[in-house]
Order: sequence, then structure tokens, then C-alpha cells
Amino acid sequence: MMTQQIEIDPKAFRRALGNFATGVTIITARAPDGTQVGVTASSFNSLSMDPPLILWSSMKEARSCEVFESATHFAVNILASDQLEMSNHFARQQKDKFAGIDWEEGIGGAPIFPNCAGRFQCETYDKLDGGDHWIFVGRVLAFDDFGRSPLCFHQGSYAVVFNHPDTIPPAAEGASPDLDRGRMGNHTFFLMLRAVRAYQEQYQPKLKTLGLSLFEARTLLVLNDLTSITAEQLVVHMHTPITEARVALQNLFAAGLIEKSESGYSLTAAGQSKADQCWDLAEAHAQETFERFSDDEIDTFTSVLRQLIGP
Repeated sequence: MMTQQIEIDPKAFRRALGNFATGVTIITARAPDGTQVGVTASSFNSLSMDPPLILWSSMKEARSCEVFESATHFAVNILASDQLEMSNHFARQQKDKFAGIDWEEGIGGAPIFPNCAGRFQCETYDKLDGGDHWIFVGRVLAFDDFGRSPLCFHQGSYAVVFNHPDTIPPAAEGASPDLDRGRMGNHTFFLMLRAVRAYQEQYQPKLKTLGLSLFEARTLLVLNDLTSITAEQLVVHMHTPITEARVALQNLFAAGLIEKSESGYSLTAAGQSKADQCWDLAEAHAQETFERFSDDEIDTFTSVLRQLIGP
């Protein structure tokens, strides 16, 4: 029996599919004539462990589809959370997508990119008909797992991954004394320390989506307000040991986020962009944390903190 044809609203169908959060990849290949292509795709998925197979799909009408059909190999570059601009770059139609992009030649000539969350280099294994798409199956020949937080896509917008609060294991019963019953549980100083620790336990995993440590993020935020300062001046505002500050400065300098002159350290253009991301993340986390408190409570809390800091 023929199943009755049901009319589906394409826009509504697309919105419904958007409820399934996906990663973001750039699929690359080189045709026999040397033509290179790269497309942003979220249709990547695993297929088989033995043999090691993965798949992704491309619209049949896409300009790049012919290259993927003729290529003997292709690569899947899983983007990290700080590679949003690269995703947008390869999603746009342009004459040479690889101009000005850092890449190297992978197996079969398929371009692969640095600083990704992961990479899979594949031999073309099969091509399956999927309606208005071709489904490309690849046999994995080599892969890289860089362990970076991935860029995600959900309901038409980019997103990042945070650990679900319910995945944090509770402390074993009787594992440690209940501090709330002792002197420390009623001492303002120790309560502040515990509050800061609890705040950072939820904040630090979010920083990892930007590829930064807590000290590196603090450094960028300080340099966002103060330019050309030394490591010794930096620790006054970071409230951290000089050794930690120097490590953060070295890492940020190597990443091209800060520059050094005779007068001290300053943000580069890339560093300024990353600092803005840090501020946005800090603001979002603060709003999430303090949303259960009234404006008067927050004003009082802020006033007390300022008075403790002093003039």
C-alpha cells in the first residue's frame, strides 16, 4: 500500500529539526584537477566502528558537490568554540575560500585546519541517494582529537557546550564534616571563600569554550581597561601570584592576543575581540547566578563588597 502523501511546511520542518543540537564542521576535498573546496556543514555523524566509517550530506545542487563526487578523499574539520568566524567564512560563496586561511594538505590533498576540536581524514567509501542531498560515506584513515570545546548549532544560532549541573557528582554522604554546623560555617570570611569557589566551579568550564584559563581571561579583562602595563603591575589587579601572571602573559603572547613594548603589555586586535567575548561571558554568567536575588539585595551586596575593598 502507498503511504498517503502529507504536505509539510518546509520552514516549520526546518524549525523542528533545529531542536536537534549539532556540531559544526568544515568538510574539505580536492578534485582530480586540483580544485579545492570547503563547506560548512552540520550533517556530520558517525556510522560504523568496524570498519571506521563516518558520513555527511550535501545538497545535490551545491556548486561544491561535483568536487566531492569526484574526489577520492575528503576531510572533516570539527570546529572549536572560538572558530565561529571560520564557520561563517566557509558558509559564504566566494572566489577563493582558502585565501588568507591557515591550512595544510591532508591525505588525498584535502585541506585540514589547525586549532580544531577534532579532525577526520577519510577515503571516499560510498555515495548514497538522500532525496535532494547526496550522503557521502567516508572510511577514516587518520584522525586527531585535540580535546577543545566544540562549536555547536541549535535553532538557527551558534551555541557552546556546558556540563549539565546534574552531571556533577554529589559529595558522598559522610565524606566530610558539614561546615555549616561549625565556626567556619558562620564566619563571614570563610563564607566568602566558599561563595567564590562555588561561583568559579560553574564559571571556569564556560571559559574553556573560549580556549582560555581563568588567569588568561582575567589578564585580557585587565588589559582591556589598562594598556601598557608590566607583569608586576598586572598582579595588583589580577590578585594572583606573579608566576601565574607571567605564564598567562606567555600563553596570550604566543596566541597573538597581546603584544609587548618597552612600556608593557597591550591587547592586539584579536586580543580585544577575545576580551569582548570574555566580558559577554562574564556578564551572562553573573546574570544567571544573581537572577534569583532582588535588585535591592544585589545593590546591598555590591555596596558591601566596595566598602570591603576600600578607597
